[in-house]
Amino acid sequence: MAGSRPGCGPWALPWGHYPGSVTIRLYDTSARQIRDFTPITRGCVSIYLCGATVQAAPHIGHIRSGLNFDILRRWFVYRGYDVTLVRNVTDIDDKIIKKAAEQGRPWWAIAYDNEVAFNEGYDALGCLRPTVEPRATGHIPEMIEMMRGLIERGHAYAVNGNVYFDVRSFPRYLELSNQELENLLQPSAEDETGKRDPRDFAMWKAAKPGEPSWETPWGRGRPGWHLECSAMAHKYLGTAFDIHGGGLDLIFPHHENEIAQAKGFGDDFARYWLHNAWVTMSGEKMSKSLGNSVLVSEMTKHWRPIVLRYYLGTPHYRSMIEYSEEALREAESAFARIEGFIQRVVEKAGPVEPAAEVPPAFAEAMDDDLGVPQALAVVHTTVRQGNAALSADDKEGAVARLAEVRAMLGVLGLDPLDERWAGGAERGQDLHGVIDSLVRLVLDQRQAARTRKDYATADAIRDQLQQSGLVVEDTPSGPRWSLA
Repeated sequence: MAGSRPGCGPWALPWGHYPGSVTIRLYDTSARQIRDFTPITRGCVSIYLCGATVQAAPHIGHIRSGLNFDILRRWFVYRGYDVTLVRNVTDIDDKIIKKAAEQGRPWWAIAYDNEVAFNEGYDALGCLRPTVEPRATGHIPEMIEMMRGLIERGHAYAVNGNVYFDVRSFPRYLELSNQELENLLQPSAEDETGKRDPRDFAMWKAAKPGEPSWETPWGRGRPGWHLECSAMAHKYLGTAFDIHGGGLDLIFPHHENEIAQAKGFGDDFARYWLHNAWVTMSGEKMSKSLGNSVLVSEMTKHWRPIVLRYYLGTPHYRSMIEYSEEALREAESAFARIEGFIQRVVEKAGPVEPAAEVPPAFAEAMDDDLGVPQALAVVHTTVRQGNAALSADDKEGAVARLAEVRAMLGVLGLDPLDERWAGGAERGQDLHGVIDSLVRLVLDQRQAARTRKDYATADAIRDQLQQSGLVVEDTPSGPRWSLA
């Protein structure tokens, strides 16, 4: 399994920054602190992100991880790095096999349908496609080679067609999750027989009648979840890479077991570990098993995808997001204020290209552990300055502020003038977006009337909107509308 570092071609420097000229700082789970980021190869960043287990369609909690790392990737590119992002697909596991039996369909058909649904969700919310998106079932030879190497090194053993990792053979086991081996309760399936220690984990599972399987030197079977990622990271990123990412729930057992396998095999593996927090409902992690998931395909029928991206992408990646309709409406209102400013300047001055540089305060926030909330505050401050310039009939000032706003939104993947969002009909947002823009213009006129204390005009505008089937509600964060 000849893993090698990906090629690092000519640096793409659209904003004129050179890697290493600034310091990006990131919270490393393994160090339990924020560390200066120093890449293995100058000018390059290699990232492995645990992607989807495609046993069902994605909810917004699933997509949050991809979105957070999409923003991280965009920021590295802004800072002048050539980024290689590997995001895997786990297309075989117990849940997929169970779904296939329940539905009377081939396991691969269920996996493929849901893989398509995940990619549609990522695309809808404006995530850039990964450099490579490998499937687990396409890398069985690499997994066999890794198991063979681990057995030869005394880290693994085969019994009854299963292959297990011997956790006691790896003294640094559990350092990432900061647990004690003696207190460990390792997740284990009933069919995992023959273990020397109940805490050992399965890398390969012996075949059951009627289940998918592949031939190995130890018998037919299928891969365990953890082995897949160690093998694919080695194949595409080599023996050492910069960043390994995923959700908080993956720290143990998945990432802990990945480390044991990869380092037991001889790899240096990841230098930094980044984990995003969950989307919760009533304080619980959003999950299908709890019945509290909100499918992306359903959400995009009721909310513009760019608003969903704003809602999921603007909290800090290490902060929990408590899902609620109210929070989504607040996000919609906040983003509408940004869009309203953009539209007014474009109507007054025509197309405005993004600035070559983002404001220093925005860059400082993003360099500090991807501080998107602080960076977003700079966006809104710049919008207010731009609106003030419009009110003062300062066209040049308004245009300059819009150029800065577009540069900042571009880094966040939220520029409504970007061609990714311009073709809104394909993402089911076009009609809602047009209506929202028109209503915002009317609401701005109403707000202007209220500011000059012309309440009769303000009330008349509200009444006209209500006659058109729209309800206007005044909130501390500004007016918002909904269908009556």
